[in-house]
Amino acid sequence: MNESLPKENSLFLSVILGRVSVSLLTRPDRLSYKEEYERFKLNLSLITLIFAITLCFLIEQRFIDALYHFLLVWYYCTLVIRESILRQNGSRIKGWWVTHHYLSVVLSGTLLIWPDSITYQLFRPHFMTFSVYMGFVQLLQYYYQSGCLYRLRALGEKRDMDITVEGFQQWMWRGLQFLLPFLYLTYMFQLYLSYKLYGLSKHPQCDEWMVGAAGAIFFLLFIGNFTTTSRVVFEKSRKVLASRRQANHKD
Repeated sequence: MNESLPKENSLFLSVILGRVSVSLLTRPDRLSYKEEYERFKLNLSLITLIFAITLCFLIEQRFIDALYHFLLVWYYCTLVIRESILRQNGSRIKGWWVTHHYLSVVLSGTLLIWPDSITYQLFRPHFMTFSVYMGFVQLLQYYYQSGCLYRLRALGEKRDMDITVEGFQQWMWRGLQFLLPFLYLTYMFQLYLSYKLYGLSKHPQCDEWMVGAAGAIFFLLFIGNFTTTSRVVFEKSRKVLASRRQANHKD
């Protein structure tokens, strides 16, 4: 009954959209919006990956870099708004992953306004390599999560508006074990970029505040991603192991 009644917008959506209602009152509407959200993430992941490959190997112009950074700012801002609408309609994404996208907006904006200085040129190859790798990992994440959620929704174990897999079933482990090394390598790459930026902040010709700010954000992203993923995997693996022991005991 509650899902069929319009809800008052959150404070964030009220500031961004005003009093326009974003409540999706029917199941087909919610599914349609969720599918559009997933297509948006997939399409933008492909676009940013191709853009990053081009900048990493073919083009080295600060103006083109700025276009890429602006695309990331727009992408993460749009994700924040779209995910707020999903949460308004019952999605259970919360905690760190919400904060992660806010930090990504700030980080992308910081890189956008970073002048074409010696420190930027020294950092650029590392960031572009990271961007290519992260784009690849995002595609792996998309196909893993969408596959899991499709099966869980078909089994009636997840809500239609869920966008992440917060719990694991035994049949998920094969795909998860394949994905986890790529995720943790991403987090270590973020730590490396933070360390690299810390070193650049000591460069004699460094006078941009963006160097230290970007380094601090990369470090926060590493800490949040690493600890959150590790905690979720540990908690859910305990449940899977417990269910296996229970099944073996019954046998």
